[in-house]
Amino acid sequence: MTSTPSFETSFAPLVRRALPAPLSGVVLFILKHIWAALFAVLILGSVIFTNAIWNDAWPVARYDALFAIAVLTQVAMLLFKLETWDEAKVILLFHLTGTCMEWFKVNAGSWGYPEHAIFMVFNVPLFSGFMYASVGSYIARVIRLFDLRFTPYPPYWSTVALAVAIYVNFFLHHYWYDIRLVLFAATLVLFWRTQVRFTVGRRLSVRLPLAALCASFALWIAENIGTLTGTWVYAGGAEFDWTPISKMGSWYLLIYVAFVTVTLVIRAPLDIKGNHDTTYKK
Repeated sequence: MTSTPSFETSFAPLVRRALPAPLSGVVLFILKHIWAALFAVLILGSVIFTNAIWNDAWPVARYDALFAIAVLTQVAMLLFKLETWDEAKVILLFHLTGTCMEWFKVNAGSWGYPEHAIFMVFNVPLFSGFMYASVGSYIARVIRLFDLRFTPYPPYWSTVALAVAIYVNFFLHHYWYDIRLVLFAATLVLFWRTQVRFTVGRRLSVRLPLAALCASFALWIAENIGTLTGTWVYAGGAEFDWTPISKMGSWYLLIYVAFVTVTLVIRAPLDIKGNHDTTYKK
């Protein structure tokens, strides 16, 4: 059984009975998003909880505990069928690309991790890759939970080229020009016509760049929570400093990398050829 019918049969009827129709739709929309972001919520909750209780004198480093929690969470998501194996493939792929970027960025001095750990490679604690994995997990689960369709969808090769260009720019701008303004424009040129169609009681839609902007704002808030716990520190900043709003632009671009990574495995919801009857195979 997938998580979609579980949500619909367990939570949705209670909300619809307790609230008037317009309000219940809003509440269900929010709750469903939280459910889709379950992996991210659990990881972020672990960051907050361990920061509140951890003692440096304990034999296990906090970062190592976070790594163990992340691994166990991922295993549990699969065992309890909260994620499909196709979604797990996406999460693993984005985990690897995110970890590679962490290695580069940390050693280039963009940010750092002030605590020590055993499970740490190239100055990056291994739990950090799961933070990227949680973004992939959210995108894959939200497609399934909201029965998302993307129509009309640009030529697939162009979306892959954009994602590669964005990913490469995260590295290359340290040595060459930063072309993110061009990349911002490219996201609008390619995706402005693409409507994200979803179901919350009835079919609704939103333009994909606006959906990406909203998701990037949520990620910026989550990043600030991690920063305010001192889990990572940006160059030129001090522990517990607020992350500048400009970082939201980086998350906006990274959303496209994550989304295209998901489409490498989950292609059915994309209306590439104008077929409005595409179905997501659960």
